Amino acid sequence: MKRPRRGTVIASIVAYLITFLILFPVLWITLLSFQESSQISTQPFSFDTLTFENYITTFTTLPLLRMYANTLLLAVVSVTIGAVISFMASYALVRMVFRRHRLRSAWRLYLLAGLAVPVYILLFPIYRIDLLLGLYGSYAALIVPYVAVSIPFNTLLFPGFLRELPIELEESAIIDGAGLWRLVTGVIVPLSRPAIATVLIFNVVYVFNEFPFASILINNPAMTTVSLAVSQFQGQYTVNYGGMMAAATIVLIPQLVIYAVFQRQVMAGMTIGAVKG
Repeated sequence: MKRPRRGTVIASIVAYLITFLILFPVLWITLLSFQESSQISTQPFSFDTLTFENYITTFTTLPLLRMYANTLLLAVVSVTIGAVISFMASYALVRMVFRRHRLRSAWRLYLLAGLAVPVYILLFPIYRIDLLLGLYGSYAALIVPYVAVSIPFNTLLFPGFLRELPIELEESAIIDGAGLWRLVTGVIVPLSRPAIATVLIFNVVYVFNEFPFASILINNPAMTTVSLAVSQFQGQYTVNYGGMMAAATIVLIPQLVIYAVFQRQVMAGMTIGAVKG
């Protein structure tokens, strides 16, 4: 039996170390959620007395079902619209023929420029635009910014994947009489499921974690999202640290479930359903 090489052992150790560093904050928050609020601020490393009181307070204080329903609605609508727009734009950048090469580069640069703009700079302009359009306080006030923020990131991922797809498959479909709509929906989209799944995961997790837009553009408690759940335990003079940790743990659960569900799609091959020959 061959012994593992030194490089393999070192790489494994580094991988386990990175995984531990990533999971440590999640585990730490989960452990703190079982402590009393006063104990968290004075003795955070003491786990002598564990309690479920923080979770009881969270479930009785916050309308979690309504929060999850609001967040899920925002995620489904905004992620779907953003993914469709980004995929169409990316396919045009990769496959369509532009008369001027600079026009393609300028269009791609325009779509990617959003990555360089911090979200906090956009808060006041978007707030003013929502007031002008009468969207403030509605679901559309969050859906539109979420779509706009997702497009640059999606456009960064989709073109690199689409360039690797065999162009012969598209040529075969065109010879068989497929139009542009049938070509995209019947050939390109099925082959792009790994990239689409990856984009969906990142965008849905972003919507679940997004706080700045939700805290400013929503003024109706019935429309509160799960990202605002943690802030509900922070008052003007006191902070319920135990409730905050419990709420943060509850917010993390759907994100882990979402990743677990779509993990196989992300790892799938790039040419699923391709015909060899």
